[in-house]
Amino acid sequence: MDDRNSKSKATASDIRSILGAMSDTRYAAILAIGPTVKELEEAAAWAGGESDVMGRMRRPASGPVAAICDIIAAVEEPFEETR
Repeated sequence: MDDRNSKSKATASDIRSILGAMSDTRYAAILAIGPTVKELEEAAAWAGGESDVMGRMRRPASGPVAAICDIIAAVEEPFEETR
C-alpha cells in the first residue's frame, strides 16, 4: 500500500470507486468525516463481511471506519413525493 492511501484525504471519486454507487446524501456524509483512502478501504472490507479485516485482535471498527460503516449500513427511506 502506498503512502497516499494511508494519509491522503479521500475524494468523492475515491468514495465512488471504493464503495460504489450510493445516494449523494451518503457521499456527502462520508466526505464530511474526512476519511483517508485507507479508512475507506477498511470500511469497505468491514461492510463486505471480510472476516480477516479484524485481524488477530478481533477489535471492532472504530473512528472514521465505524462512522463510514454506519452510513453504509443505514437504511434510506424512499423519497415519497407529496402532492
